[in-house]
Amino acid sequence: MLTALDHVVIAVRDLEAASLQYGELLGLGPSWAGEHPDLGTRNTLYRLGNTYLELLSPIESASGLGARWLEGHFDGHGEGLAALAFATDDIAAARPALEARGVDTADPEPGEGVHARSKGEAEGERVRRWTNLRLSPKASRGVVVFLIEHRSPPEALPPAPFEAERGSAVAALDHVVIHSADPEATRAFYGDALGLRLALDKEFPRFGTRLLFFRIAGITLEVGARLDAEPEPDTPDRFGGLAYQVPDLTRAHARLEAAGFDLSEVREGRKPGTRVCTVRAGTCGVPTLLIEPGEAR
Repeated sequence: MLTALDHVVIAVRDLEAASLQYGELLGLGPSWAGEHPDLGTRNTLYRLGNTYLELLSPIESASGLGARWLEGHFDGHGEGLAALAFATDDIAAARPALEARGVDTADPEPGEGVHARSKGEAEGERVRRWTNLRLSPKASRGVVVFLIEHRSPPEALPPAPFEAERGSAVAALDHVVIHSADPEATRAFYGDALGLRLALDKEFPRFGTRLLFFRIAGITLEVGARLDAEPEPDTPDRFGGLAYQVPDLTRAHARLEAAGFDLSEVREGRKPGTRVCTVRAGTCGVPTLLIEPGEAR
């Protein structure tokens, strides 16, 4: 039913400033910069090797559904991770399949994005179209999740161009972190309802956590829960952060340090053969880790 983690959405108040920050962080230029006139939102997209990143902000004085949702997100959470979008080839078939598994959905919604530099020009390839299917927040335990079926060809969103030396630039998304107060309910949603492959379910007493790793198209959805806590079914899940892969962490660390980012030292990762560092600021509220993968994953 689902083919990939299509993209992750980061809610930002100042799109221009956030785009500059993320361009520096990723070492990449944008794949797309545009707006959704009907929703009252603007965005900058960075297509990585296995997904894309969307920086999303409201258009000033707009009253569309997207603008209202973002303002509510800012009021409740501030800037930061706001939604996960999973790709499907057939929303018409996915909807009854989800509802058969107990997941309520809204009606499918057509969407359109207009490239910022195409205003007043013929549409052509400067417009991207898709259909979204929003899932019930109750089923997804408070995390905003939707399905997307693209109506435009893949080349409508080209890979983000390199603006830094390739070895130091972000190549792909490694994993997304979600914190859960009821890991069995969260497992049921991502595993049973969405059909993601559960690659690991293990307790780590040393760290006081239980980790569940769901895998889809080369990306891990990491769910973390406390071992010493009773399940809290009414407590929503919440986003943790993002981890990106870089080919050469030494070069990436030097590049970002020179750009003024606040970074931890490079250290060994929990997975043997990996090296990691933490980006402490400049990420619009998203806890961020850089990973040098080492051997084949």
